[in-house]
Amino acid sequence: MTSVVERLRGDAPVFSVEFFPPRDLADEAVLWRAIRELEPFDPAYMSITYGAGGSSRDGTIRSIARVATETTLVPMAHLTAVNHSVAELRNVIGWYAAVGVRNILALRGDPPGDVYGEWVPHPEGLTYAEELVELVRSLGDFCVGVSAFPYGHPRSADLDEDTKYLVRKFKAGADFGIAQLFFAPEDFLRLRDRVAAAGCDKLLIPGVMPLTTPRTLRTTVRLSGAPAPKKLLERLEPLEDDPAAFRAEGIDVVTELCERLIAEGVPDLHFYTFNRSKATREVIRRLGLVPARA
Repeated sequence: MTSVVERLRGDAPVFSVEFFPPRDLADEAVLWRAIRELEPFDPAYMSITYGAGGSSRDGTIRSIARVATETTLVPMAHLTAVNHSVAELRNVIGWYAAVGVRNILALRGDPPGDVYGEWVPHPEGLTYAEELVELVRSLGDFCVGVSAFPYGHPRSADLDEDTKYLVRKFKAGADFGIAQLFFAPEDFLRLRDRVAAAGCDKLLIPGVMPLTTPRTLRTTVRLSGAPAPKKLLERLEPLEDDPAAFRAEGIDVVTELCERLIAEGVPDLHFYTFNRSKATREVIRRLGLVPARA
């Protein structure tokens, strides 16, 4: 099975896509429509998130197995330590390997129901993402990714401390990091500079979400953990009552962001798709990241 890092070693920038697990059969149909629509565009890899609830986890495991066995895509499975004993984590990792999934995004995960709630580890589980990285690497030939935070993790005292913990995840065996959402290219580039200044040369990949609706803008604000810049709000807020105009301007904003990141040498743009493909396809077409056959 091809690794994520192998897919990012080319001379030209590439893109990847992220989906969330289906809750029911209707969701599953929507997910697979998006997967099939994006497959001809040859993303470097695709991932499916891993929820804190049992049904969501089952959906992730089932869907990633289908991707591995029924598509040409390179799958990356998310895995979190939330509500899992080490024995259960070993079982899931072994199951991923059995279906041919060798790329894992290792996350500590957030407390169920409250991202900012108190973290309580499973009594027989793990406390830190770096421990999960070590566990995955100890169980086979896996390519392991971790999360990175352009504005710092909510529980980090400051950016220096946050950088220290990110570098520890790399030293534990992680091969690359995917940055959570951010608003300006400089926010990601400063993260990359902090990691490089700490003596770490591992790959960092920016996470990007097309701003197609006011809801996606609010979601970006919530997931980034930072307020939206005034310049961005001045472009988008006046258009909130005009869905077509908001969408057009939002796609422009994200395309401009991606163009700057590509100019700064990022190897991959990781798109959060909300299980839809149209906006991602539009942006990658405008960026010239489409293979000739698509």
